[in-house]
Amino acid sequence: MKSMKHVLLLSLMTMVVFTSACGNSDSNSNSNSNESTGANANGTAAGNQSNGAADDVVDINAKYDPPITVTAIRDQDPSMAFKEGEDFENNNWTKAYADELGITLKYDWIAPSDQYYEKLNVAIASGDIPDIMKVNGAQLKQLVDADLIADLTDVYDKYASELTKKSIEMGPLAKASATFNGKLMAIPPDEGSYEGGLSLMYIRADWLKKLNLEVPKTWAELEKVMDAFVNQDPDGNGKKDTFGMGLTKDLYKNGVAEATGVFNAFGAQPYTWVQQADGTIGYGGIQPEVREALLKLQDMKNKGLIDREFGVKDSGKVGEDYANNRIGINFGALWNPLWPLQDSVTKNANADWVVLPGISATDKPVQYTGALEFNEYMVASKKMEHPEALIKLLNTSQEKLYGGQADPKVFHTEIVGDKEYGHFKENVMMVKGSDPIGNYGHYKKVIGALDSKDATALNPEEKGYYDKILAFQGGDRTTWGTVRVFGTESAYSVLDGIYQNKEQNINFTKFYGSKTKTMAEKMATLDKMQKEVFTKIILGSPIDDFDKFVADWKKLGGDQITQEVSEWAAQQSK
Repeated sequence: MKSMKHVLLLSLMTMVVFTSACGNSDSNSNSNSNESTGANANGTAAGNQSNGAADDVVDINAKYDPPITVTAIRDQDPSMAFKEGEDFENNNWTKAYADELGITLKYDWIAPSDQYYEKLNVAIASGDIPDIMKVNGAQLKQLVDADLIADLTDVYDKYASELTKKSIEMGPLAKASATFNGKLMAIPPDEGSYEGGLSLMYIRADWLKKLNLEVPKTWAELEKVMDAFVNQDPDGNGKKDTFGMGLTKDLYKNGVAEATGVFNAFGAQPYTWVQQADGTIGYGGIQPEVREALLKLQDMKNKGLIDREFGVKDSGKVGEDYANNRIGINFGALWNPLWPLQDSVTKNANADWVVLPGISATDKPVQYTGALEFNEYMVASKKMEHPEALIKLLNTSQEKLYGGQADPKVFHTEIVGDKEYGHFKENVMMVKGSDPIGNYGHYKKVIGALDSKDATALNPEEKGYYDKILAFQGGDRTTWGTVRVFGTESAYSVLDGIYQNKEQNINFTKFYGSKTKTMAEKMATLDKMQKEVFTKIILGSPIDDFDKFVADWKKLGGDQITQEVSEWAAQQSK
């Protein structure tokens, strides 16, 4: 499911919203910087030292002369498609690496996405690793402990462009997760991704109107709306075939039809690390608030407010239920209007969904789950002759996607006839920073343009959103999803309110490091046990099973993981 979520966040946003020009940030964001990596900036310098400069001053844009070869490995998304004559080693990205950097890219092997990390484990065990590669948190720690990867501290400081640093250092935690004993050992993912995981509430506005219901403001009112959606035939087909709230077998962390909104309503954070009353860090999934949320979910299932068959439905199946007028409330990520809710609107002429903040079921405000999961990194082998090449590749990645020389059709997404080519997937930098302005920044600029009716300050990506919103206003319902993500009454307008008091409204995980030793060994098993127990309780098992789960979780490795997390926290506070 994690890989599915990754594909949705990239390919769906690309397919539905970014088609016109995704990947291009503010065209002025880096165009005046001498550090930007591009054809005009590079030239053919023979080496990396600036002529006549001090030893510690480097030309980060210098092209290798003679050229160098960088070996890599990668995973392959099953949805990838190449234009005729192109492949992983022959595409727009590899041509840019060669022409502008003097880097020839060679892949030692390519594996399907669902087999990549397993194959990489074998390579790490044998010590046979390429110059650069993507690793997960557990593998990063393993490589650091085995002294197999390069310390990137100095090359990052010297070679990272201004755009790269702005992206990687959007917040302090991402870099910290890749730092061991004061040394930067990997390129981390960006820190802005948590906003895409906040669980917002979506309600069928046309059903509310048909049943003469107000937008709910309390949990009791929300349950009344759910009951009406089940028992008052909101779709008008004369059958009792609708449910109040969508839910998938994954329960949470997949972004669609989640139970996260219900957990948050009861003050629960089911999969992150929280600060406990005594000031220590504890795992959110074993806290008493989770017990209360599970009781409520069980009650909702018993009343028929959620589909009793949720335990066998993935997000695709629940998405079909949305499109087929079977569900009226969804807790999910900010991109849900693009999918699956767009399908609902496209298929049903009157369908409309309103985006709302979460609702509390207690006397305390809702705290959204802020999951900062840093679990993908790019590393360089300790044997690599030119570790700075990793940073130069990263600079190029950022410039081609978000800088002043960005060309979305060449480096992000190209539409040829009815065929879509996601060129961003061909980038060797599978872990990279994001646009420093972020989608929230794009939203603010689009709203400003809508208010002023002046789009001249928008970059191509933002202009794409703007045009789609105007198209919807002109009657094109296929662009509804863009309106509900970036428009005036949208997911980002709800997030705008949340961000006014971010620290109070979002419960950020208190652990953001790479996986601890025991976490790497046992957390997957504990997570599986947790979902199995939670699902059974929702379906009707006694709530005492939660108490047994807590005891088992602690005994089967949870206590040791908690101790390791506490030790990590102590190191961070030094």
